[in-house]
Amino acid sequence: MDLHQLKTFAAVARERTITRASERLHLSQPAVSAHIKALEDALGLTLFERTPKGMRLTEDGQRLLLKAEETLGAHQELVAEAARIKGRVAGRLRLGASASSSHEMAGRLVARLSAGSPEIEVALEHGSSRDILDRVRNGTLDAGFYNEGGEPDAALTAIEVGRFATYVVAPPGLAAGATAADWRRLAEQPWIFPAASACCGRAAESIFAAHHIRPRRVISVDRETMTRSLVAGGLGVGLLHAETALDASARGEVALIAEAPAKVCVRFAHLATRAADPVLTLVRSILREAV
Repeated sequence: MDLHQLKTFAAVARERTITRASERLHLSQPAVSAHIKALEDALGLTLFERTPKGMRLTEDGQRLLLKAEETLGAHQELVAEAARIKGRVAGRLRLGASASSSHEMAGRLVARLSAGSPEIEVALEHGSSRDILDRVRNGTLDAGFYNEGGEPDAALTAIEVGRFATYVVAPPGLAAGATAADWRRLAEQPWIFPAASACCGRAAESIFAAHHIRPRRVISVDRETMTRSLVAGGLGVGLLHAETALDASARGEVALIAEAPAKVCVRFAHLATRAADPVLTLVRSILREAV
């Protein structure tokens, strides 16, 4: 057994499919399967059950996953300590990025680290803001970019790296006979946005409070692309981030009704208990220079 096999084991456990694990690790699918088989042979245990939906950890696999993560973490700490002794920063950074608003910032950070700190191994993953925050808190991500409408969690060290507006949009046909002040008419329509999202939920509440309305029906979706498609298809009123809203408006897909009073923050965060981590310290300094 070696570290590459443990990395593959952890990746397959997180991704639950050979395909996604191979993409994360930049390995071929046969190579990923070979790593898992070699590890199972070395340990004499079956770590996964193959199901129609992918790979599922066995009870033995679940017990060993934590130890594998601890071993990989200890290896990274050893590498980082050796780098500190030599005066360089090295290690692993599992970085999350949510929605389109933080993709550009995450991309610039990864490029900067690749050019200036090649000893840092970066794995970039995407998900919703809630997913990114949950994974930062449970340790499966080291840090992440996410959107937030309120104050950051006290358990996190957070840096604001940007802000953006949210727009109320409607199908062009619906908006043609409405003015920006015709909120009661708009409240009769279904409203489409990710209601469970902290940033969109807060923006929606700021609109409802400002105009003294409450939509009769809310359709909660988990992707902004879905909101855009449903509004363009005439299903109802929606909330879109400024960049998406302006693009959809320019293409004639939606009409802009109004900008939400509350701005949304884009933040970078990691657990406050890891503030002294050399990789995270370097990342914070890079981001503070950029904002």
